[in-house]
Amino acid sequence: MIVDGSGFAVSAAAEAATRSESRIAATVDVAAATGRQHDQLTVYTSIAKSHAEDAASAALADANQVIAAAANKVDASTLTAAASSLASFQVLPIDQVESLTARTKTETSTVQAAVAEVDRIAAEKAAAEAAAAAARAAVEAQAAQAAKAAKAAAAAAAAAAAPQAASSGDNSPAGARATASAMASSRYGWGSGEFSCLSQLWQRESGWNYAAYNSSSGATGIPQAMPGSKMASAGSDWATNAATQISWGLGYIKSAYGTPCSAWAHSESFGYY
Repeated sequence: MIVDGSGFAVSAAAEAATRSESRIAATVDVAAATGRQHDQLTVYTSIAKSHAEDAASAALADANQVIAAAANKVDASTLTAAASSLASFQVLPIDQVESLTARTKTETSTVQAAVAEVDRIAAEKAAAEAAAAAARAAVEAQAAQAAKAAKAAAAAAAAAAAPQAASSGDNSPAGARATASAMASSRYGWGSGEFSCLSQLWQRESGWNYAAYNSSSGATGIPQAMPGSKMASAGSDWATNAATQISWGLGYIKSAYGTPCSAWAHSESFGYY
């Protein structure tokens, strides 16, 4: 509730008139006691009244401003009551105006401090929420980056683990052996000892002939895959490319026996691998 000095109660006016008469009588008494002229004392009284009203008007303006700022924040009812009492300062005795002005100023300071504290707490809360939001955004960004990196790493690992299509090259037995030696070393780290076992194994199976075919079992190609279509997982040209057959055959040995020498030992014992 914002108040001003536009209205006052009839009772207040009557009380003020009574006090005014009392002041006039007191002034006469003071004049008689001090020897001052009545008009001199009237001037002093007018100056004091003007100062008191100016202070009251300023106090009301400050109070109204603080009351507006306190809306929905703090209880300003005590300040509103004080300002309401001061609103009729123009018809109130000077001593009452001064007393109500002091009271209104005190209440204004109290409410103003309470509003400032509420605003401080709200600002701290907003800053904390902003910081938390920024932290969450940073964590989410890091998580997204990590997920992206993990996805890329998984794709790279899958690509490395997946059978690779071999380019067409020398399909002769000698060319096939050279391709197998290079592929065994680069993909699986198998050296000359393991390649020696591989060379004997596939010499027995197919003589390193990419077109080898066993009509009774359906075994096909250099590694004698059964059926030959299994080698399509290494490349669509499995029937015509020795390198594609070798790629599939090395992968099969790795998954089934671990190394060419283990596959050769099995073949030696059982006649197949």
